Amino acid sequence: MSVGMCINVEVQGRKVFCISRAIPTLPFNLEDAARSETEFIKAEQTGEQLVRVGQDTRLNNRVLDIRTPANQGIFRIQYQVGNLFRMFLSSEDFVEIHTPKLIAGASEGGSAVFKLDYKGQPACLAQSPQLHKQMAICGNFGRVFEVGHVFRAEDSFTHRHLCEFTGLDVEMEIKEHYFEVLDILDRLFVHIFDGLNRMCKKELEAVNKQYPFEPLKYLRKTLQITFKEGIEMLKEAGFEADPLGDLNTETERNLGQLVREKYDTDFYILHRYPLAVRPFYTMPCFDDDLYSNSFDVFIRGEEIISGAQRVHDADFLTSRAQECGIDVKTISTYIDSFRCGAPPHGGFGVGLERVVMLFCGLNNIRKTSLFPRDPQRLAP
Repeated sequence: MSVGMCINVEVQGRKVFCISRAIPTLPFNLEDAARSETEFIKAEQTGEQLVRVGQDTRLNNRVLDIRTPANQGIFRIQYQVGNLFRMFLSSEDFVEIHTPKLIAGASEGGSAVFKLDYKGQPACLAQSPQLHKQMAICGNFGRVFEVGHVFRAEDSFTHRHLCEFTGLDVEMEIKEHYFEVLDILDRLFVHIFDGLNRMCKKELEAVNKQYPFEPLKYLRKTLQITFKEGIEMLKEAGFEADPLGDLNTETERNLGQLVREKYDTDFYILHRYPLAVRPFYTMPCFDDDLYSNSFDVFIRGEEIISGAQRVHDADFLTSRAQECGIDVKTISTYIDSFRCGAPPHGGFGVGLERVVMLFCGLNNIRKTSLFPRDPQRLAP
C-alpha cells in the first residue's frame, strides 16, 4: 500500500511522523509515537527524538492511527469476536434478526436517549434491540440474536462508555429456569475466548507489544455467584456496599480482585440482582421480590454483559413500566405483543467494544471503536 501525499504532524513543536508518496508500509515513527504519554523515545531508524501522540490527536487522525500493527490487531480481534459469536449461536439454533433503530419510546427507560423528529412524530434512537427481540420471541422464533448499533445519550466521560457502540444481543425461550440463559452465555464466551487465543495469536502479540497485558484467566465452567454472596465477600474484605443497590465502578473492581484471588478467574457471572436497579421488563425472583432473575457478567472487574429473565405477562409488564416512570403509550405495541401469549424467555446484551477492550487489557474503550462517538466526539 502506498500513500499519495506527505503529512507532517507536530506535537509541542516536535515532528511526530511523516508519510510520503510511495512508502509501501507504515513509517516506524507512527507506532513508536503511541507508547507513552510523557517519555521521549528514540526512533530506531532515524534517531529522531519524538513525543507520544495523545489520544485526541490520534483520534483526530484516525485513518493514520489505525495503520499501526497494534491497532490492526485490535480490529481484527474485534472481527473475530463477532464471527465467533455468530458461529456459536447459529450452531445452537439461533436465528439472526435485524431490529429498527428508530423507535417511538425509550427501550431501556430513563432519559438517556437521542430524541428526534420523525416526520412530525416524536422518536428516538434505540438504546438496545430489547423490545423488538422480545417481540420476535412472541412471534415464535424461539431463539434470536442480533449484531447492531445501539445508542446511549449519556454524559459519561469515562474510559468505558460510548454514545454509540456495537451491541451483541441474545434472546431465547426458557423451558424451565433462567439458568438456561446462563448456560448459553457460559459456553458462548468460553468458545469466544478459546477461539481468540487459537486464531489471533499474531494479533494478540502485536497488541501486547504496544499495550502489555496479562492473558485473560477464565474457567472451563464459568463461575457463578449470587449478588448477596458478592456483597458478603466485599464486606468481609472491609468494603462498603449497599445490599439492595447497584455496584459502582470502584466496587465492581474490588469484587473482581477478590474473585480473582479466591477463584483464580477474571471472568465470572453475578446473578440475582436487586429488582430496584434493573429495567422494568426484568422478572422478580419467585422466592423474594426484592431480587430478580437477572445477572451481570464481568471481565477483569468490569461489567460487559447485563441480562435477565423477562416479564412475559402483559398486565404485569404494564404495571412494571408505570412503576419505572415509562410512558406506556410509547411502548404499547411492545406490550400488546404479549397479549396473544408469550413463552417465558430471557436474554442478554453485550458491548462488543468493551469485550475487546477488557480481553486485551486496554485502558480505554476508544481504542476498540474504529471511529468512536462519545459526548464530545462526532468526527471523523
